[in-house]
Amino acid sequence: MATETNAPPAPARAAITERHLRTDRWWLAPTVTVAALLVFIAYATWRAFSNADYYAAPYVSPFYSPCLAENCVDMKGGPNWALFGDWWSLSPALIILVLPLGFRMTCYYYRKAYYRGFWASPPACAVAEPHQRYTGETRFPLIFQNSHRYFFYLSAVIAVILTYDTLLGFRNEDYEWGHMGLGSLLLLVNVILVWGYTLSCHSCRHIMGGRLKSFSKNPVRYRMWSLVSRLNGRHATLAWASLTSLGLSDLYVYLLATDVFNDPRLF
Repeated sequence: MATETNAPPAPARAAITERHLRTDRWWLAPTVTVAALLVFIAYATWRAFSNADYYAAPYVSPFYSPCLAENCVDMKGGPNWALFGDWWSLSPALIILVLPLGFRMTCYYYRKAYYRGFWASPPACAVAEPHQRYTGETRFPLIFQNSHRYFFYLSAVIAVILTYDTLLGFRNEDYEWGHMGLGSLLLLVNVILVWGYTLSCHSCRHIMGGRLKSFSKNPVRYRMWSLVSRLNGRHATLAWASLTSLGLSDLYVYLLATDVFNDPRLF
C-alpha cells in the first residue's frame, strides 16, 4: 500500500523568453575567429593558385614543400620530388596543401573554433544555437572528422620535410653552408611552432599513452605522454601561432622572390 508524503511540489522551470541572459561581449570571440580564418584562407588560396614566387634561394615557402609536380621551380638540394608528371599543370601547392589542411580542419581545437564561428553551433557558452537539430559527427560530411589521426601521421611527415627545408635555409644564395639570414630565423621559428602544434595534437597524446593500463610499467611512454600533455594544454595557442608563422614565412619568401627587398644576412 502506497504511503502519502508531504513533499512540496517541484518548482516549475523559469519562463525565460530570451535566447540567453549573457551581458558580456560573447560574440567577440567567434567574430574574431571568423575574421582571422577568412584572412588566412583568402591569402593561402591566392598563394596556392598563383604558382609563382615561392622560392628565393635558399628559402622555399612552406606552402610549396615538398614540390611534387614536374612543373616545380628547381630548388637546388631542396624537396623537388616530381611524383606527378607533366600532366599536372596546376599549382604544385594544390597537391601537398591537402595534408596540412586536412590535419587542421579535423583538429579538435579548430573544429571547436569554426563550429562556433561559422556554424554558430553553439556560438558561445549558454547561448542557444540557431539550428533545429544536431546529429553530431556521425553523418556525412562530419563523419570524416574521424580521419584526424591519419592526417596527423601524414602531417608529421610534412613537419619532417619542413625541418629539412629549415636546415637548407642556413646557406646563402650561392648554396654555401654556414650562413644565416633573417629568413633562416623565420623558418626556424616556423618549424618549431609547427612541431609544437603537431605534437600537442590530441591524437598524438593518445598515441603516446592513451591506451596504457599501467604507467609504472611503461616509464618511457609515460614521460612522453606527460610532455605531450603539457603541450596539449597550449594546443589552441600553438594552433594560432603556427598558422600565423606559416603565413608570414610564405609572405617573406614571396617578398624576396619579387625583389621587394633583400634578405638581411646575419653572418
